[in-house]
Amino acid sequence: MGRIVGVRFRPGGKIYHFDAGDLPIKVGSRVVVETEQGLGLGQVVTPVREVFPEGKNPIKKIQQLATEDDLWQHEKNMAREKFAFDFCLERIKAREMGMKLVGTEVLFDGSKIIFYYTADGRVDFRSLVKDLVGKFRTRIEMRQIGVRHESKMIGGLGCCGRELCCSSFLNEFAPVSVKMAKEQNLSLNPTKISGVCGRLMCCLTFEYETYLEKKRGLPKLGKRCLTCQGEGKIVRQNILERISTVVLPDGKEVDVYHEEVLGEPDDLESLEEEEIEAEELKQLEDLDNQTSGPTGERES
Repeated sequence: MGRIVGVRFRPGGKIYHFDAGDLPIKVGSRVVVETEQGLGLGQVVTPVREVFPEGKNPIKKIQQLATEDDLWQHEKNMAREKFAFDFCLERIKAREMGMKLVGTEVLFDGSKIIFYYTADGRVDFRSLVKDLVGKFRTRIEMRQIGVRHESKMIGGLGCCGRELCCSSFLNEFAPVSVKMAKEQNLSLNPTKISGVCGRLMCCLTFEYETYLEKKRGLPKLGKRCLTCQGEGKIVRQNILERISTVVLPDGKEVDVYHEEVLGEPDDLESLEEEEIEAEELKQLEDLDNQTSGPTGERES
């Protein structure tokens, strides 16, 4: 049986699991672990849990608790990251390259520096890499990322006034579609359902399943139905409370619970769904395609 903990290397980054062995590990401990790119220093973010080993690939063990020298090396790397960012940004401007530098990462042992950037397409950065290699005398990797990952790295505040979900607690990006906003009766205005990255907001997925469950069995919006007060047309719905607003023939609006709807007339067809302006629909489709397609990451 192994003692498994979750380790995070960057604030808001993905959580990786390691075997704590017999080390006195607790949440908040700084540890040195073996990664695919060499040694790395991370922070334990989940409590120890004992699990039986599964699969053929064993979970890697934590090498040791971080020492004072390890923490000093980490601080040194952070300072080097800032210097590398400033130098690379200066060279990008000097060479007038069509790319936006987002961040840098220096591996724990200093064997490689990764530069994260965004661009509309492929960029010929061979001359830039020569400048960087000549300056830092180490391996250089230029990694292209998408706009969602850019927002995750930079951070910021959303329209709700809170810190961006992607930079604070989301470990991975889930697919988002316009249908999720529609099912939750949200405005389909692209400016209202898009995040700072210009893509559909990640939070549209948080309550989507709940709305689908609450909506199950409810009559569709625009349908005609029979109530105890007569026949009418459903014009609004409170999905969470399962209440439908029905307009009667005399123009009176009444709120009825789902259980109070007696049925739907067989000889009446449902009304057409609300039309969306052609230009707005195109914007929504573009947003949907961008979000559901590839993230645009590229390594070079």
